[in-house]
Amino acid sequence: MGTVKEKNIKRVAYKLVKEYSQLWSIDFEHNKKVLNEIADIKSKNYRNRIAGYITRLKIREQQGTLV
Repeated sequence: MGTVKEKNIKRVAYKLVKEYSQLWSIDFEHNKKVLNEIADIKSKNYRNRIAGYITRLKIREQQGTLV
């Protein structure tokens, strides 16, 4: 079982996916670079968690399980 993400990570990730839907992919490294360019996130850990959740959202979108 995985861990539950914080609400603020989910909120930021959903907002970014909605605004910049064409920029994201299922590749974590790519999403991390794009996130670095778009948003000014000081914490490396916070940036990685948001990029990881965006990656997860894009994979779910591809599988058709994202609402």
